[in-house]
Amino acid sequence: MRQRSVATLAAALIAGALLTGAPVPHAQAEAVGPGGPPAPGIDLDTVTIPELQARMTDGSLTSSALTTAYLRRIRAVNPRIKAVLRIDPTALGQAAASDNRHRHGRTRGPLDGIPVLLKDNVDTRDMPTTAGSSALAGRPPATDAGLVTRLRDAGAVILGKTNLSEWANFRATKPTSGWSAVGGQTNNPYVLDRNPCGSSSGSAAALAASLAQVAIGTETDGSIVCPAGMNGVVGLKPGLGTVSGAGVVPISAEQDTAGPMARNVTDTALTLAVLAEGGSLDSARLPDGSARPGSGLRGKRVGLWRLPSLGPGVDALMTRTAGKLRDAGAEVVEVTPPYQERLAQLEFPALLSEFHRDIDAYLATRNGPRNLAELIEFNRAHPEERTCFAGQELFEQALAAPPTTDARYRATRAELKDLSRRSIDETMAAHHLDAIASPANPPAWTTDCGRGDNDIIPSSTPAAVAGYPSLSVPAGFVDELPVGLLLMSGGHQDAALLSLGAAVEHRLDAWRAPRYLPTLGRAEASR
Repeated sequence: MRQRSVATLAAALIAGALLTGAPVPHAQAEAVGPGGPPAPGIDLDTVTIPELQARMTDGSLTSSALTTAYLRRIRAVNPRIKAVLRIDPTALGQAAASDNRHRHGRTRGPLDGIPVLLKDNVDTRDMPTTAGSSALAGRPPATDAGLVTRLRDAGAVILGKTNLSEWANFRATKPTSGWSAVGGQTNNPYVLDRNPCGSSSGSAAALAASLAQVAIGTETDGSIVCPAGMNGVVGLKPGLGTVSGAGVVPISAEQDTAGPMARNVTDTALTLAVLAEGGSLDSARLPDGSARPGSGLRGKRVGLWRLPSLGPGVDALMTRTAGKLRDAGAEVVEVTPPYQERLAQLEFPALLSEFHRDIDAYLATRNGPRNLAELIEFNRAHPEERTCFAGQELFEQALAAPPTTDARYRATRAELKDLSRRSIDETMAAHHLDAIASPANPPAWTTDCGRGDNDIIPSSTPAAVAGYPSLSVPAGFVDELPVGLLLMSGGHQDAALLSLGAAVEHRLDAWRAPRYLPTLGRAEASR
């Protein structure tokens, strides 16, 4: 065992992905080499970035062919799920430039030529960035977000923008996740009348439907890991500060982070290695290359936070999951992290003050409403903003909240930071854990604009408030609805969490392609 960086983790995962191979095909794409006949089909559902790069290197696949395959799939599938808002008109030009680099041996790394979708609260200079609101639907931002610059520098193909819960679900007290005035309602690909969870709903649903290789989400509390779990994909909320927040529509600088989402941990890790700011990634102890796939769980200690309030189906799935991890050599002990009630009491008031500060600063850089007060008036004057739910109570409460210079606010945030970190650190130390595991989501609820969400999901809060990383990987299904396993660890443990997540993913082997059921039958819905 020796210390290695996340880049080394990515290299190890690349080797594993190339050795493992792809499962039975689902969504096929014809891969055309330059000047040659069609190559064997690429399985868009299961192919990994290392496999794609190997094909591009040997000339049997081009980025142009891959990008075209994803564009065709978007045209065929997106009308059912409404996950993709817009396509970058330069996508095929970006792919052609990558093909030229591949031909001349000048590739920029594993994301060169790989199609990526961006959540539509991430600034792009050549496409609108709306946060789902018609208030920002005019002229694009002047510059790219910092993370977009890193993706472009790595040669990634920016394929387009995904829908999201408008203003990242921080407008109304009873919002409907996956709905925005700009994009309408995103549907869960597994059962179309079920919700995709918020607010990175479009990014997760697009990945479940194989509309891109990877996507970018953002999270303040749960908005990467819940959509990932509810749509059966992988989502990493990095540790705070690992990925630049510059040019991302904010809620709170104290908790916001963008992060990678993909259909497997390998692609998630490779994308994080590109997104991460220099020097911000941790080191981690990783198994050496001789270890068999999945044996990375042997000797690991995992604390299971069951959360039975999410329902008997989820609790039974956690029991089965614990059994599988034990069979792979892990020790699983049941835990309940402390201070959760106090965190729930304190978080929302702090976010209100932070949102007022941070959204005012962001709006000052854009055309349209220049501050929160003007944004509230815009919503009152534009009926399209009220077609699903009318409320903007959180905006109004934020406008009246104490400023972040107020002593009461500062005390609240200090207590939040202390208790959230202690909730994880003390639990891990007391039980000598490598990670804490919990359900990432309940089975998806039926989407209903009148009722709003049914989304009291406490598992994401400790890591979100602490600024620690958390990772959702597919755990299985309750009826036809995916449930994720949320893994969380201490500060500066992104790489260790990804390494553990790769082993958990391999052992659980829980992914399956969506069937786009219109609804659940009575028998399934009642179980």
